[in-house]
Amino acid sequence: MAGRPGPPRLGPLLLLSLWGSSAPAPLLRRLAEHIERFQEGSGLGLGFGPNALVPPKQGWLEQPLDPFNTSDQRSFLQRYWVNDQHWASRHGPVFLHLGGEGSLRPGSVTRGHPAALAPAWGALVIGLEHRFYGLSIPAGGLDVAQLRFLSSRHALADVASARLALGRLFNVSSSSPWICFGGSYAGSLAAWARLKFPHLIFASVASSAPVRAVLDFSEYNEVVSRSLTSAAVGGSPEVVIHSLGQRCLSFSRAETVAQLKVTESQVSGVGDRQWLYQTCTEFGFYVTCEDPSCPFSRVPALPSQLELCQQVFGLSTSSVAQAVTQTNSYYGGQTPGATQVLFVNGDTDPWHALSVTQASGPSASALLIPGASHCMDMAPERPSDSPSLRRGRQSISQQLQTWLGLAQRSQARGGD
Repeated sequence: MAGRPGPPRLGPLLLLSLWGSSAPAPLLRRLAEHIERFQEGSGLGLGFGPNALVPPKQGWLEQPLDPFNTSDQRSFLQRYWVNDQHWASRHGPVFLHLGGEGSLRPGSVTRGHPAALAPAWGALVIGLEHRFYGLSIPAGGLDVAQLRFLSSRHALADVASARLALGRLFNVSSSSPWICFGGSYAGSLAAWARLKFPHLIFASVASSAPVRAVLDFSEYNEVVSRSLTSAAVGGSPEVVIHSLGQRCLSFSRAETVAQLKVTESQVSGVGDRQWLYQTCTEFGFYVTCEDPSCPFSRVPALPSQLELCQQVFGLSTSSVAQAVTQTNSYYGGQTPGATQVLFVNGDTDPWHALSVTQASGPSASALLIPGASHCMDMAPERPSDSPSLRRGRQSISQQLQTWLGLAQRSQARGGD
């Protein structure tokens, strides 16, 4: 992805698809980490961005382990990052970048958007790490008794609590708009934060957000197949033929299961066990390749993937299927009903099949960027960016301008 002028390469897309054949459950998490490393590594210096004068500040919030049980007094420390370099006043907006299924690094508040959008609006930028990932892991390890406090609903409760606590800590005006940003699973969280807490979150930009949970994600490789044959993104029918001649990556099922059973916290911030738990208890997302048109072979069948939930956590196939249904019922799937949310996707990203790609009304917008891959709108601008990606970023900026204009008019009427 280092890039040179011309169509983007298909290497990362292909490799990630093949990687999914050996260990499908952590696929989305690995992809999110890849994008984050790309965001941080594509600039100068320490990854803080060429315009950063000082590194961002790191802080910690004490959060309840079980926010839904007030009699449970246990807590954990949740990490956050702050970039106040462009913050003009306490009345300015706050851009809240939500972390997902991995460690949240300082570059989350200094590179890409929302950091790139902050100077124009004098915004405070805050990055919030997801519970049970990175350094925000509660004491007590990662056994199943602990992991029952890991879910998107718990994460959203953390967002609401952090929104209030950080507003007080930084003396943010009560009328200042808070806008959530997130990519991949965190993009879903950004949309759901606006859906569930519209009184706290003014608007959200949800990039590559798979808001529909699905047990059998066969659509993933359908999109990959189309992308591999598209000349617009550097593919051709002959890339496909060549790729079909490659051997799949080797792996040991027993070794994979053994690694996923490890309950000690990993200092490196790798969260394969945690993310597998979330797929087993909320999302599914199991990539399969059983259709004859699928360009890959030997991808584990769905029963084989579901067996991991049983082997690692003791969860039955029926419980996983029920969890997927409950998730879509709770959030609304691809019709979440949230207002003031912009869903951004790339049409070569397999995950766009589970996102919102068409506007559902004047206050629920969608942007599908031709030739763009997973979360590419979030990456720092590069000379090799395609015209469609540049136009996509302009559309995001214009939507933000519309939202913040509404907020400013509301502030003028209400005073503070």
